[in-house]
Amino acid sequence: MQLSEITNSKYYIAFKDVALFIIITLAFHFFFRAIAGSLDKSEAVNQVTLFFQKLLFDNSTWIIRHILCLDFVTDGLKMTFTANNGYVAINSSCSGLKIFLQFIVLMVLFPGPWKHKLWYIPAGLVMIHVTNIFRIVGLAQVTVSLPQYWNFSHDYFFRPLFYVVIFIMWVIWVEYFYMKKEKI
Repeated sequence: MQLSEITNSKYYIAFKDVALFIIITLAFHFFFRAIAGSLDKSEAVNQVTLFFQKLLFDNSTWIIRHILCLDFVTDGLKMTFTANNGYVAINSSCSGLKIFLQFIVLMVLFPGPWKHKLWYIPAGLVMIHVTNIFRIVGLAQVTVSLPQYWNFSHDYFFRPLFYVVIFIMWVIWVEYFYMKKEKI
């Protein structure tokens, strides 16, 4: 088998794309960890974070109150449930800012047509926000119904869910926009 046949095989291309996804994702993760302390000192970053915290809180509390019909009182960005005094608080790390930035960086660095990136990135950010709302609503339900599973749900189910959603959005990008361009 010739080298050109190998590098043009669909398995090699898929491996190359997945490797690039992993490299971008891990590089962003470690870069963000390295600069997170200095970002916390930025008033502009804090204002953006607070905006997303409030938006997430407002969207989540509306669903929890009107759809799940759970009774709670609020104090700042904290919901305390009357059923068992359990609570869910939206802190700065809940805002979704890191995940938003991670998705933006992934899409900007990953190859593909810019005419599609210009609408796909904002659509992806909306999807990430919806996922974050689902996460908070799910954690509220766990807080009331199964409080003993809160830590597990928070750390091992809902947090990784973001990466699953980003991966699915990336697969959609590769299959319908990036690879489509390559096949032409």
